[in-house]
Amino acid sequence: MKNKINFPEFKIHFLLALCLVLLNSANLFAIEKVLTLGGKEGWPKLLKQDSITYGTGRFGWTSLELATNARKVTGEADMLFNFEGGSIYDTAGKYKVVENNLVLVADSAMGHKAALCRGRKSGLVLKGSEGSIFGTEGNPGSFVIEFWLKPSVAENGEFVFTWNSSRLLEDEVIYQQITAGFNNSRMEWSFANVFDGWTKDHGEIHLTSYSAVIPDKWAHHVLMFNEETGLLEYKIDGKTECLKYITVSGHERSTIFEPVLGQPNEITICGKYTGFIDDLRILKGIASGYSNSIKKTESLETIGSSRYDRYMVTGGRFETQPILTVPGAVIEKIDVIANVPAQTEIRYYIRTGDNFYGWNDTFPAWVEVTPGRKISGSTGRYFQIAAELFPDGGGRQSPSITKIDVTYNEPPLPIPPAKVKAVAGDGYVDLSWSYSIDDTTGGYYVYYGTRPGEYLGVVAVEGPSPVKVGNVSSYRLTGLKNGAIYYFAVAAYSVLDNRIIGNFSDEVFARPKKKAY
Repeated sequence: MKNKINFPEFKIHFLLALCLVLLNSANLFAIEKVLTLGGKEGWPKLLKQDSITYGTGRFGWTSLELATNARKVTGEADMLFNFEGGSIYDTAGKYKVVENNLVLVADSAMGHKAALCRGRKSGLVLKGSEGSIFGTEGNPGSFVIEFWLKPSVAENGEFVFTWNSSRLLEDEVIYQQITAGFNNSRMEWSFANVFDGWTKDHGEIHLTSYSAVIPDKWAHHVLMFNEETGLLEYKIDGKTECLKYITVSGHERSTIFEPVLGQPNEITICGKYTGFIDDLRILKGIASGYSNSIKKTESLETIGSSRYDRYMVTGGRFETQPILTVPGAVIEKIDVIANVPAQTEIRYYIRTGDNFYGWNDTFPAWVEVTPGRKISGSTGRYFQIAAELFPDGGGRQSPSITKIDVTYNEPPLPIPPAKVKAVAGDGYVDLSWSYSIDDTTGGYYVYYGTRPGEYLGVVAVEGPSPVKVGNVSSYRLTGLKNGAIYYFAVAAYSVLDNRIIGNFSDEVFARPKKKAY
């Protein structure tokens, strides 16, 4: 006995099979496209750029890399010249530039720019405002003076920091001075009559570096005084070069000779100095027992340590703007041109969606991807690329990205219908066309307007252009103005998604009119 066919069940299976065939055929003829970020054309505007800057990558093209760890203004900042702007100024806002002979240059230790001094006597002359360390008479408490230097020669008599003043002590005027300059290829800090009660060596204190200053090489210099211990310490690149306890015994836990500054006077930076300086900073009030009522952002230990990394070890991240493709686009893979030095790392992410309204930091979820490998499940009209860049453990080297190629497939566009005709009537136009020969066609849109190629019509009763008319081969637009000429085109949309719209048909036109008798 022959088996009977269950026609309803057979019909369901047949329709499912047909849909699979259509979908597979659509994928078979999908159009592969490559969108390039970076490379020869450069990078588009980024949506997010956290500790990321631009550099020079492969082939001389612009790359994305970690921004160097330039100093920023904190609550303890008495002065900060990071030289990152278009002019030279104190970003802490407490010191006025009286005279400037420095020049901004791209050869920097931190950030994008540094300052170059060509050996002119005045260098950079600054005047402190009331409340600043060198703009106020009295005890400054704990303080830090730091900067990066890259001297050209480091000759005797070159001074990086100079402050001269005087104070009245028991009706006697006492000369005061603080300097930092070169002596026999070493950096020497000198204090004259600055610490109240210090009479040794005629009231002078000298801290000379143990290491020689190397020309044409950046080094980080830090001078620190701790009012709670009396320790005056000088470091280069995090290494202690010289220290003294400014106390009665010359050791810790003894009576401290406190610093007292006299009449406010100008500071000269880089007087008679030839070379580069970067991230000049003065801090006040930083010590291990600093008042709990004020939030500490830094300590003497971290400021003077070798952990003043060129790149923040936490790395940086960038995100592109959401990038528009077409509905139903499928992201296949990314390929990159990047430089990843030893111990550095780059992580890549992607997310997709049919629109980007409502997107935030976590929605839709970011998916980590590996360059060169196939990406699964990333489909949508919009996509966004992100990357995290991490330096080596010492914060000395940064990876960089020169180019990202995003390969994606667009669903095939339906073929437009042929033989479109337009017949005018009284306030209407009848349109007809031959069905598209494309099996992926799901229906049609009718476009209309009053100028050739500009389908911006809004007067039709059926709605503004374009009008979705469904899977039909003729349609009437009504509510048109008699005597006005209208231009029409028809486009097919995909059975997969009505937002996947093919090209326009040939344009036709008609002029509605009343019937003549």
